[in-house]
Amino acid sequence: MFVSLLKKYGLKFSLNDPRWGRGSQDDKQNQNSNQENRRPPDGPPDLEQLWRDFNVRLNRLLGGKKNGGGSDSGGSNGGGFNPDMRGAGLGAGVIAIIAAFLWLISGFFIVQEGQTAVVMTFGKVSHMTPAGFNWRWPTPIQSHEIVNVSSVRTVEIGYRGNAKNKQLEESLMLTEDENIIDIQFAVQYRLKNAADWLFNNRDQEEMIKQVAESAIREVVGHSKMDFVLYEGREKVALDVGQLMQQILDLYKSGVQVANVTMQGVQPPEQVQAAFDDAVKAGQDRERAKNEGQAYANDVIPKARGAVSRLLQEAEGYKSRVIATSEGDASRFKQVLVEYEKAPAVTRDRIYLETMQQIFTNTSKVMIDSKAGNNLLYLPLDKLISQSVAADTAEKVTVPAAVPAAAAVETMESQRQRDLRSRESRTREGR
Repeated sequence: MFVSLLKKYGLKFSLNDPRWGRGSQDDKQNQNSNQENRRPPDGPPDLEQLWRDFNVRLNRLLGGKKNGGGSDSGGSNGGGFNPDMRGAGLGAGVIAIIAAFLWLISGFFIVQEGQTAVVMTFGKVSHMTPAGFNWRWPTPIQSHEIVNVSSVRTVEIGYRGNAKNKQLEESLMLTEDENIIDIQFAVQYRLKNAADWLFNNRDQEEMIKQVAESAIREVVGHSKMDFVLYEGREKVALDVGQLMQQILDLYKSGVQVANVTMQGVQPPEQVQAAFDDAVKAGQDRERAKNEGQAYANDVIPKARGAVSRLLQEAEGYKSRVIATSEGDASRFKQVLVEYEKAPAVTRDRIYLETMQQIFTNTSKVMIDSKAGNNLLYLPLDKLISQSVAADTAEKVTVPAAVPAAAAVETMESQRQRDLRSRESRTREGR
């Protein structure tokens, strides 16, 4: 802009020209007294002469003009310079316009994706701009701060860099059962309000670290040591995240807690060996308890099954005895009716049926003869086997052409003969 303005008023120069700033041929005639001190064109320019020439051109631009007598006239106008107010006003206006334009374009700024800009008017937050090409009033009216709101930030509590680099003043804390525990964890968070993040708290990182440490001590202080070490890790992390979010919202910090990760939870190193022994003893106790429970789960169902089986057998026996008794009573009543009709015949029939039932379940029978004291041995088992063999032989020797009804009649007649022979022998024995 400044170069174009100089060209507009006839000031042509080049930085590579060794005679830069020395003016036109008319200027050379008015400066004959200074030409003797100039260096040849092939040498470096004289800086003092260049500066004097620049001042002359600038004075002309602001409205000055040459006197008729030249530089040698020595009048009261100070070496021939006579200011022109109209030209000076025009030059000052042009410079003011250029300065105002440059001042206005200095308010443009670019916000990258995932970032937001907080614009302040005289130091007070006025609005926030999205990603892209934006404009604000230049300084000192407005200013802006660009904040990355998309990235996930991390703060470490109890360690730095890795779990081995412990910070004991942060990691050691007291549980509800008065045991000391060593905890290292990390908090991941992102920004949800850039203005709150910038202006509501002074040291944001330190503030988040203190809030996280306070929250973990609050949660651990209300929990048992075994709960924190084993089954309660996830719940402790969840409770810490919720408590941190409540405190950060109370502070209006503009922070959203994304995740709380437990890096290490263990007792202090000084008591680690004793704690391992206690843990092994607890594991042995749990193993013995589980084995006893497994044995009980194996024995108790079997015992219950045996009890149920015995109950069912007893119920079956009860039902069978009752049914048998009822049947015997009914049969006795029927026999009583027949006995009243023919006592002798009924008595003989009952006797025969009873003896038949007894001999059916007996393989050997001893008979006391009436003639003396000698006992007769009646091999019923052999007789029965012979009878069965004879029946089998008869069944085998029956011709194939004999009708089935005839074979059945033959077998029935044989049984009747055997029965009559047995009854006769029984009567003889009596």
